[in-house]
Amino acid sequence: MTDAKLERAPLDLAIKKAGGLRALARSLGITHRAIRQWDYVPAKYIIEIERATGIPRNVLRPDFYQGWAPVDAVSKP
Repeated sequence: MTDAKLERAPLDLAIKKAGGLRALARSLGITHRAIRQWDYVPAKYIIEIERATGIPRNVLRPDFYQGWAPVDAVSKP
């Protein structure tokens, strides 16, 4: 998936779940201005945002994590 095809919706969801732009920035140790420049979740921050918000990485960046499911989502025999 090219950068142009990535959607901003997962980033907006992460901002909302974190409690706002500044709250997400604090949890990542960066400025809110840095996040404002993003059009999508950068690969560098996928795991950190997943931890901070609870949003699975395959939702944040499905282009990187196609077919991935969290361990607790996998049914056990």
